[in-house]
Amino acid sequence: MKTSKYLLLSLAISAALSGCQKSETPAAAQPEATAVKSELPPLAAFNVNDLDTSKKVCNNLADFVNSKWLAANPVPADKTSWGSFEMLDERAQAASHLLAEAAANNKAATGIEKLVGDIYASGMDEAKVNAAGIAPIQPQLDAVSALKTPADIAQYLRDEFAAGRGDVFSFAAEADFKNSSQKIGYAFQGGLSLPEKSYYLEDGPSGKYKSIREAFVAHIIRQLENAGVAADAASQQAKDVLAFETRLAQASLSPIELRDPNNQYHFVSMADADKASPNFSWSEFFKANGVSAEGFSLSQPKFFAEFNAMLTDVPVAQWQAYLRIRAIDEAAPFLSDKLNDERFDFYARTLRGQKEQKPRWKRVLNTVEGSAGEALGQMYVKENFPAESKAQMETLVKNLSQALKTRIENLEWMSAETKKKAMEKWASFTPKIGYPDKWRNWDGLVTSRDSYLSNIMAAAKFNHAFDMAKIGKPVDRSEWQMTPQTVNAYYNPLMNEIVFPAAILQPPFFDPKADLALNYGGIGAVIGHEMLHGYDDQGSQFDAKGNFNNWWTPADMEGFKSRTARLVKQFDDYVAIDGLHVKGELTLGENIADLGGLNVSYDAYQKALKDAGKSGDDKIDGYTENQRFFFNWATVWRRNFTPDELKVRLNTDPHAPANFRAIGAPSNMPAFAQAFGCKAGDAMVRTDDAQVVIW
Repeated sequence: MKTSKYLLLSLAISAALSGCQKSETPAAAQPEATAVKSELPPLAAFNVNDLDTSKKVCNNLADFVNSKWLAANPVPADKTSWGSFEMLDERAQAASHLLAEAAANNKAATGIEKLVGDIYASGMDEAKVNAAGIAPIQPQLDAVSALKTPADIAQYLRDEFAAGRGDVFSFAAEADFKNSSQKIGYAFQGGLSLPEKSYYLEDGPSGKYKSIREAFVAHIIRQLENAGVAADAASQQAKDVLAFETRLAQASLSPIELRDPNNQYHFVSMADADKASPNFSWSEFFKANGVSAEGFSLSQPKFFAEFNAMLTDVPVAQWQAYLRIRAIDEAAPFLSDKLNDERFDFYARTLRGQKEQKPRWKRVLNTVEGSAGEALGQMYVKENFPAESKAQMETLVKNLSQALKTRIENLEWMSAETKKKAMEKWASFTPKIGYPDKWRNWDGLVTSRDSYLSNIMAAAKFNHAFDMAKIGKPVDRSEWQMTPQTVNAYYNPLMNEIVFPAAILQPPFFDPKADLALNYGGIGAVIGHEMLHGYDDQGSQFDAKGNFNNWWTPADMEGFKSRTARLVKQFDDYVAIDGLHVKGELTLGENIADLGGLNVSYDAYQKALKDAGKSGDDKIDGYTENQRFFFNWATVWRRNFTPDELKVRLNTDPHAPANFRAIGAPSNMPAFAQAFGCKAGDAMVRTDDAQVVIW
């Protein structure tokens, strides 16, 4: 029903850790794209006509490139943000939609086509889903109502995790921070319905968090009543849920605190874990999940100490209220319209400012993505990823890698001792492009057209079992944490790999037919960004083998921190909305990667120009190639947000708002000022102590 997730560093993504077992069947070479392309939405490519020449590029690159487009393209009613990423996501969804519809219409389908078709067809049978009402989760609700003792609660939690659900905390398999070649279990704080702990413990700007808490309580009341709970009982249970989650929040670490790898890893033996948590046997938990292990990461000890205490000193009725609403709300998107609409009304409309629900086909397709995303991805790349794209990407990655090597070798502030270790890490980078070399094996997952929620529950249990089976085993380095149809990219420090799914390899990021400037300002900068995550404030704490290990001299680390502190201040000074500032510490890793990645890409671009006999001063559509490099960088970060969505992201997202990403890195680069003739004193020119130079 839900993908088990926990914060494994603030990388390009929050790593999805539900587990994907791959078969040994090699992925076939992908054929050229077919006519299906003609049915996809338009691309988000850079267009010189979008430039707002009434603005001054030396004052704000983002305004010059994007303000006209943003004014003409508000956030659609069924979204909370809209820009280059979302436009590509629409294309990926449209392509996937065609595949899912075809699979659903093929009653004789087998293998992955049957899997995709069953989930999609059962989800699209709205009449059957509505007719079922609350009945599909009644067994869960009955189990909650039957709880009588702390031991009952502990057993219920074990059973729920084994079923691929689970509450209060997260549990998943991931590489051991200290031995990255082996998988271990990670227990991670969780259990909160609101975005992060501040929403429970503070009133917030203009009382915003307080009003959200009040709306949350009202939502719980309505949703419990939708599930058949009497009004008076629902009112009391809603208060109990808020109190319960507030206590969890008090014991939780903030998003900024969680960025420290020391707060993400705390290995304990099984015996010591049981001693630390006498009310919740971890030995029994592992047994229930089919896992044998000598130890695991109990990642936030304070949180789990509080969880242990709550098992006995929180009344059973309060536990029941919490577990009841969690069961209802987590299943609501797959149940009747009444339950789904109520969940949407609070979590999307009230919390994030989304005006309308997405059409049903998009919601069901998202469920397919969450339950069997790689199966759909295997179908996707056959239609939507030309072989030439992979070949050109491999060349770009090599060029960016050489540019990064040169920059590291020429760093003046780093000692030879640390530089040697940095080069060892550079030499061990592993790039992955487009799609996995091995596709996942889905044998054993049984689905049908009978019940939407039954299919989702079956997939959740299946995926969880695969994840648990990895604990104690060697890491499968062929595994991906994103599907090919995902518009994103990521760096994984535990495997020292950079990964670029097929769906992001389109304009404005990448176009096989585009000029060098656009490709290096787009996907080149993204490649550099992911490489530089290996050297950001978190990735720099992992060595060439992916182990959490300090490879810096004390003096070099101090120099690094001094330079990154300037970047924290730069982003702290940006005001996003209603006087609310960007959080420089929360977004530091992404900002380091942007700054280093754009510099590395510019260096690689200049070499590519030289190899082609060009200078960068030739003009296309009235602008030099060097200017177009920065134009496409800004085009990538073209994005509108609803006000509420932006406010949530300021508290929770390790990425700064897009408009600040567009200007943050270029303002530190003399190459930008030179390209546009900007002078000292212009807003896009940072000098002296305000200028940030790291990698």
